[in-house]
Amino acid sequence: MAALNEEIRRRRTFAIISHPDAGKTTLTEKFLLYGGAIAQAGEVKGKRAKAATSDWMEIEKQRGISVTSSVMQFQHSGFCINILDTPGHQDFSEDTYRTLMAADSAVMVIDGAKGVEPQTRKLFKVCALRHIPIFTFINKMDRETRDPLELCEEVERELGIDTYAMNWPIGCGKEFQGVYDREKSRILFFSGEGHGRKATSTEVELDDPALNDILGEIKAAALRDEVELLGAGREFDLEAVRAGTLSPVFFGSALINFGVEPFLEEFLRMTTPPLPRVSDAGEVDVFSPDFSAFVFKIQANMNKAHRDRLAFMRICSGKFDRDTEYYHMQSGKKMRLSQPQQMMAAEREIIDEAFAGDIIGVFDPGIFSIGDTITVPGKKFRYSGIPTFEPEHFMRVSPKDTMKRKQFMKGAEQIAQEGAIQIFKIPDAGMEEVIVGVVGTLQFDVFEYRMKNEYGVEMFMSGLPYEHLRRILSCPGDPRDLTLCTDAKLLEDFRGNYLVAFGGEWSVGFLTKHNPGLELSDTLSV
Repeated sequence: MAALNEEIRRRRTFAIISHPDAGKTTLTEKFLLYGGAIAQAGEVKGKRAKAATSDWMEIEKQRGISVTSSVMQFQHSGFCINILDTPGHQDFSEDTYRTLMAADSAVMVIDGAKGVEPQTRKLFKVCALRHIPIFTFINKMDRETRDPLELCEEVERELGIDTYAMNWPIGCGKEFQGVYDREKSRILFFSGEGHGRKATSTEVELDDPALNDILGEIKAAALRDEVELLGAGREFDLEAVRAGTLSPVFFGSALINFGVEPFLEEFLRMTTPPLPRVSDAGEVDVFSPDFSAFVFKIQANMNKAHRDRLAFMRICSGKFDRDTEYYHMQSGKKMRLSQPQQMMAAEREIIDEAFAGDIIGVFDPGIFSIGDTITVPGKKFRYSGIPTFEPEHFMRVSPKDTMKRKQFMKGAEQIAQEGAIQIFKIPDAGMEEVIVGVVGTLQFDVFEYRMKNEYGVEMFMSGLPYEHLRRILSCPGDPRDLTLCTDAKLLEDFRGNYLVAFGGEWSVGFLTKHNPGLELSDTLSV
């Protein structure tokens, strides 16, 4: 039992969030570099278009963006670290939301020149809803940036969270030389150019006369004044950090590795071991010997050679053992989770055991759905569900080659089960076409790309004028007899639920007025 507790206590599971192009994936790679998981990191969009380790899907490599969440595990300084690298693009915020459900804390990456951007605000709100600790890394200090104090104030103003600068940058752009570590009262001067290698640092005390020689008298005096000004601000409060009300702020450059290692060390010291999760039977103790987990992501065709499908699970309590019988709550069946794997982006390793806080992938023959709970037999409870987002864009989709209808339906259903798209059919119509709904239009591009490259199906796609979707809770008669306005359409999902798609919000009033007894739900989750 002591060994179990020790293994769980050294776990750290966190997500990295940011607006696109803030340097999130680059920072992830540098963490792997310092953890010894990779020998040399590569830029996401380097001169030779070398793809980042954590971006494995071909379309990601082509566009230089993350459109799926990657899961990576590595060891560093006695900690077992699980990183969840999320899509930055707003069109994939659903996947990010689900990933944050599996994290215990978040690292928020901000571009030092641009400050808080729209997607940063959106993702921060998701973190705030769960009160998870947020650590801020202000990136790209190797370029010209805004004033550091102004950036901290903007984070407080825009996101409504207090900040505490853990370090302070010395210059920016070509003048960026290092940071002042406030806790250790020392200056770290970085050196060692080379994007893929570790940076080296030299420590100097703030009152060391050598500082004047290194920076020059004027810059050294300015740095001392800034440090004194920082000391007049708020006190550091670790409990406020862990409650999600105070964000420690670090400055650095993920690209040239300046400030990355000190940030990682401090982050691991301050963030928490795995946190307890809420179920319909109450809070589940992380240190319980009984294994339990929930599915937060499903991904098909990660390995083109095997055409397989993986369900990603966050272990919430106890220890997972390979070839042990577990219980799937949603199906009510006992099962052995085959080929349990831990991930390094597209690389995988079959494992024999894992502990609370870990993320594992298991082979899914088509029985798992996002939000499912797995427990030991005899312990029956369900973790809180993961909501389904309302799609805002719709298309009518059909295969160009009618002989490929079977591959078309298989591909559409599998990608829908991953949560990337939602698919519907028109009641009483055939299966030659489906209605696809997405939160962001870029998801259509990914859907089309994957259908062609993974399932061999080219498609006709035509836009539809709908912007909203409501599930029918109750209807006094047959839903197919409803009186609909001109911009509304009755749809059916593949579980047999009826829904109404429509253009403007005014349509809701029309529907309820002309169909007495009709009740619509704002949420799509059943």
